[in-house]
Amino acid sequence: MHYLQEPGGREEVRELTLRNSAWWWVVGALVLDQVSKVIVVNTMTLHSPVSLVGDIIRLTYIRNAGAAFGLTLGGPVLHTVVAIGALGVLGWLFFRLPPAARLQRTALAMVLGGALGNIIDRIRLNYVIDFFDVGVSEAWRWPVFNVADSFVTVGVLVLALSWSRQEEGDAEQGANTAAS
Repeated sequence: MHYLQEPGGREEVRELTLRNSAWWWVVGALVLDQVSKVIVVNTMTLHSPVSLVGDIIRLTYIRNAGAAFGLTLGGPVLHTVVAIGALGVLGWLFFRLPPAARLQRTALAMVLGGALGNIIDRIRLNYVIDFFDVGVSEAWRWPVFNVADSFVTVGVLVLALSWSRQEEGDAEQGANTAAS
């Protein structure tokens, strides 16, 4: 890892501060997810949709014992073990990012917070509480999801976009270097 040679080790302190600021995304995602699930469990009836915008956006409290999108690839224990393993990889990636990679660090923090929210459900309940229900008819509905899933999805999209732009910039810089 590259550090600027500043008196008093300021660069190391700055790196920790950047990491700590990204941790607020982890905490925020986790708190929003868990609070929303408590509200849903305490105010809604299981499998009874509540319309927000006609049939397009509804709240439907379900218990998802499967993996993403309700897929059943093994049992709840396997899903939990895989999720914890993925969480470890995400944490490793988070700490391997250079201090200047603020956007990637924030995106990974969003994914970490969302993943933690769903892992807490799996460990505590053996299923994940989902409630956002979006679609245009019963035949055309997206799988029901939650706040944690939203943070994971947005974080992954931001990561993909930032890394694809970084690769484009690296390729352009390589082409400019080769041309000179």
